[in-house]
Parts: sequence; structure tokens; C-alpha cells
Amino acid sequence: MMQMMLGFRRGFQSVVLAMVFLHVGITVTVGSFFEPFNVSYDHRALILGGRRRMLISAGIHYPRATPEMWPDIIAKSKEGGADAVETYVFWNGHEPVRGQYNFEGRYNLVKFVKLVGAHGLYLHLRIGPYACAEWNFGGFPVWLRDIPSIEFRTDNAPFKLEMQRFVKKIVDLMKEEMLFSWQGGPIILLQIENEYGNIESAYGQGGKDYIKWAANMALGLGAGVPWVMCRQTDAPETIIDTCNAYYCDGFRPNSYKKPALWTEDWDGWYASWGGRLPRRPVEDNAFAVARFFQRGGSFHNYYMFFGGTNFGRTAGGPLQITSYDYDAPVDEYGLLSQPKWGHLNELHAVIKLCEPALVAVDDGPHYIKLGPKQEAHVYSRSTHVLNSSLSGNSNKCCAFLANIDDRSSARVNFRGRAYTLPPWSVSVLPDCKNVAFNTAKVGAQVSIKTVETETIDTSNITEFGSLLLHNEDEFVSKEWVTFEEPIGLWGENNFSAQGIIDHLNVTKDISDYLWYIIRVQVSEEDISFWEENDVIPSLKFDSIRDVVRIFVNGHLAGSKVGKWVPVEQPLLLIQGYNEISILTETVGLQNYGAFLERDGAGLRGHVNLTGMKSGDRDLSNSLWTYQVGLKGEYLKLYSLEPHGSVYWSDFKLNSTQRPFMWYKTFFDSPTAMSPLHLIWETWGRARLGSMVTI
Repeated sequence: MMQMMLGFRRGFQSVVLAMVFLHVGITVTVGSFFEPFNVSYDHRALILGGRRRMLISAGIHYPRATPEMWPDIIAKSKEGGADAVETYVFWNGHEPVRGQYNFEGRYNLVKFVKLVGAHGLYLHLRIGPYACAEWNFGGFPVWLRDIPSIEFRTDNAPFKLEMQRFVKKIVDLMKEEMLFSWQGGPIILLQIENEYGNIESAYGQGGKDYIKWAANMALGLGAGVPWVMCRQTDAPETIIDTCNAYYCDGFRPNSYKKPALWTEDWDGWYASWGGRLPRRPVEDNAFAVARFFQRGGSFHNYYMFFGGTNFGRTAGGPLQITSYDYDAPVDEYGLLSQPKWGHLNELHAVIKLCEPALVAVDDGPHYIKLGPKQEAHVYSRSTHVLNSSLSGNSNKCCAFLANIDDRSSARVNFRGRAYTLPPWSVSVLPDCKNVAFNTAKVGAQVSIKTVETETIDTSNITEFGSLLLHNEDEFVSKEWVTFEEPIGLWGENNFSAQGIIDHLNVTKDISDYLWYIIRVQVSEEDISFWEENDVIPSLKFDSIRDVVRIFVNGHLAGSKVGKWVPVEQPLLLIQGYNEISILTETVGLQNYGAFLERDGAGLRGHVNLTGMKSGDRDLSNSLWTYQVGLKGEYLKLYSLEPHGSVYWSDFKLNSTQRPFMWYKTFFDSPTAMSPLHLIWETWGRARLGSMVTI
């Protein structure tokens, strides 16, 4: 039986929610797939067990899928041509409270790494511990900002102490579980920091010193595999700097001794609330990948190969949605996204055919100009010979013919043969003669995903929109019931304090919600002044973030959404005491940029009551009462076993509804293995999110 709860959830969710019912049996072992091997590198490529390799990696973030989904997603990545998997490590998921670690459920990192190894794939573990990743607070735990004198990501002793402690925790855990390559495990690469070069200048000399410290700290942990820093042009000689971008064929590391690695190929993009879903044509994606290997690249990772879902309160912000589909080859529900998956799979197969020639060339390919915007790169063992211990024994030749004109086809001659190159394309010739693949010619099937629709009986909630269930099974719905969320104070865990306190300093990120409550007195003279002068009093905020809802005497006066924007809300006040309750809500903490620790949430600056006869009243330093969270959250109404006694009322369409209500119904769970989609057709943000319990 499924319980569906409509109520209060993080910020702005995607329209479609999905649950994948999947059971795949697999033994989580590693040793039977890998004999211990060392990982090193030279200027051309990573060297695994003494041999250069050309590697394709699939970006998969383990917390963005359920553990039940992991085996299938990893298997589809391997079937799609991946040699490796790449993932961040999410600090705030693993250490939500300082010193209290979580490696269970979606955060069972060891299980995920072992599954990758069990499928015969390598792993690139991006410890960071800053992730960005459109993840809440960039992966930093909020408690980190409360450490005295801390400044994130700079030459700051408190931050460096905490960062080293967590990175060491992860490296030691991987060692204990025998998961590094030299132990017979899948881990071949690690990452320290993340795209720091984008913001380094903001920190001056402290940033430069921090990068040197981070590199030395990481190397001192004895992981035994290479470390990388992406987008870090001043990475030390001992760390490989890598590329993150849509195109990295022109990328060169900051030392000849390092290979060209592409840690993030953005095959799509994340979606923001209210925006269009970003798409990247597979022809362009394939062109970028082929050009990377054509011009000397050796390790390529799709960001993302499977994007997944921002479960719970993990979405970054503000205004990033629940879906992290990313237009990836494997979609949010774990289904193949065609033709992207199939077309790229064909490209990967051709690159594998070229691998013996690619690794054999030591000083770069032979370049031939074929036209004004056409060129060839030839990898041939006959002209560039490397020690066979690194390249194997092969006399293969591989050529890439590129047309970088994005409008016109071109007819070119190469080695006595004529070839037609479509616009913006690369032709791959694994034998330097015959075209095995062209990036612009898509032969893979196009998937058109269809759904069978059954509609729950929503006759008793017509005013609030309809709910559709997409699956082949039929569903039986029970009646809807409601629970009224109190406005303002609801529990004993409240306190009063003088002045406005930052939202995060109160909630510590245990909830998205914080009530600010104050009582203001209105005199008879104020009422007369308003009537005589046609004045409407207002509550004026200097700055709010991300969502604010203003209630007066239990009635909703208005709402505002924005990132540190001013708000002025007209109020309907009565003579005597009026209770003003302000609910602030975070919809994902900032995940990118310098000085993250300085950011906050809720109210900032002055709060003024304007339009009073005696003049504006500055309420900023008045006595405020604070209440963290919502009663429905505290009671865990979304669970099958809520805390304490919860009294639900039958829903009646014509009854007067309070501004905040929780709605619940039940329906029979499906028996099919395909994803189940719950689509809210007309439920607006005013009805607030959803919760589904299986």
C-alpha cells in the first residue's frame, strides 16, 4: 500500500515525481574482478597496471538514486561503453552532525564503490570535500559555519582542520575496505577541492596558499593513487589539473608531464524552477567527445551519465528543482534516454577500436590540414612508437577527420580517398581508411516514452486540482483527509530574543522553515488616521531570502520569493494587539561561489511597520519569538508511523480551508516493474510540494 502525503517539502519541486521499483540481485565483491594494480600517469594517459589507457567514465551520484537502483544504473553505464564511474562524496550527507557519521541507505558509499568494482568498472572518487553539484550548501554541512573564526576554502586554520579530518576519514575508510587499486579495488583516481580556480582570486594570497596546502595534505594521506584538481590552472606539479566544460578538445594541463583529463563533460544542464528543461543534442555531445580524443585527450567523464533525483532537502539553491535528470544518457528513472545513450555507445566502441593506436603515439598525432575548417589527426604506430610495456603490441592506425564548419558539409581527400564530412562533425577511421562512425549521423533508435494513465477519484478535491497516476495498473483511492498546520507557535521548542536572528543560525538546517512572531499594538488613533488619509499600513523588509509568507492574526497577508530582495507587504490590522507571524523558508542553500559561510537565509536588515500615525516603527530590535519548523514535520506526517497521536479530518470541498493544510490519501501500489509517475496537473506552489511514503 502506498501512502501519499501532500504537504510541506523543500522549495520548488519538479512536476513529476518518480519511484522505481527494482530488484537486482548481485553479489557485492571486488577481488574477483581486480588483481591489485598500481596507477600512475605520464604526459599521454593514465597508466593502469603498467599500460596506458583511454578511458570513458560515467558520472553517477550515489545519493541521487536509491540503493536498489544502483546495480541497474551501473550495469547500463557499463553496457553503454563506460570503463569507470565518477562520483562526488557528499560531506553534509555523511556528517550531518559534527562527529556523527552516516554511511547508510543512499549514503552507503562503501556499498556503492563495491558495486562499481563488482561490475568490473574503475572509480574516480571526488572527495572535495566541496562538491558544488547543485547540492545543498555545495556539500558543506551547515554546522561548519558555526565554528569560531572559520572561513571556507582559504588559508584558514579552523577550516583546514575540519577539511583534513573529513578527507582523511574517507581515505581511511576506503583503505579499510580494500577499495584502492593497489588493494584489488576499483578506485584509480581521487580529487581534492573542486573548481577552485573559478573563485581563487577572491581570496588573494590566502587562496594560493590554501591550494598548496590542500595538495600536500591530500598526498600525505597515502592513498596510493593520483589526485586531481579540476579547473585549477595553478595546481601543483604533483596534482593533475583537469577540464570541466562543454568542450575540452583544446585543453592542455599546466605541465607536459600530465595527461589531458576531462572530469566534467556537461551533456546537459540542471533545471531551475519555472525554467525550460535544458537539452544538449547528442550530435554535439558526440562531436565534443570525438574531438577530445582526436586532439590528445585520454580520460573523459560524462557529467552526468545518470543525473537522478534531489531527494529530501538536498537540492542546492536557490530555486533548483527535485529532478536532476541533466538530459543524461540514463534518465532520472533509470531508463535509457535514446538516442543519446545509443549514439554515444557507438562512439565509445569505435574509440576502443582506436585505443591501441591512441596509446602508442608518444609525441602527439600527425596533423593534416584538409581545408579551411577541416583537419585530420592521425595516430599511427608506424610513425610514433612507444615502449610496448605501455602500449601493447599493435600496428593499428586511427584517424579522426573533423569538419568544424557548423553550417556546410565538406568534401575532403585523405590518403588518396575522398570523404564527405557533414557540418560540425568528426568521422572516426579505426583503420585510417574506413569511416566507422560519424558524430552527426545518428543511427541509434529514438525513444518515445509513453505512459498508461489512470486517474484517482479526485471528485472531492476538484478545487485543488487532479492527481494522475501513470502506470499500467489500476489504482483504488480512499478518501482524502486533512491536517491543519498551526500558524505561528505550535510547540514547546520556541524561544524569545531581542532582534532579528539569521534563519540558519536558528534552524541549523534541520528544517527549511522558521517562524518569526511579534505582537504589535494598534490604537484607535491609528485606525482613524488610516481612514481619514486613505492609508494602508505595511510591513517593510530590507531583504529576504528565499521565501517569506506574512500572516496577520492567522490570515495570510502575502508571500514573496527572491534572493535577498526587499519586500513591502500591505497589512490588514485591527485595533488592539495584532499577532504578525512571518514564515521564512529556504529552497536550497547556495551551492556555488566564494565566501559561502557568509551567506544566510530568512530576514536581513531592518523590519519596519509603516503608515502608523506616530510614524514608522522599527521592529528590528523588538522582542521576537522564534519557532523552528512545522508541526507536521515534527509529527512526521509523511511517515506511516507519525510521532504521537495525529487526528485527521475528512476533507470537505465546501468547508473553509486554512492557509496551510496537509492532505493525505492511500492507493494500491502497482505490481509492475516500470517507474510510477505521480503528476500534479494543477496543484500550485500554494499547495506546497508532496510527500510519498511506500
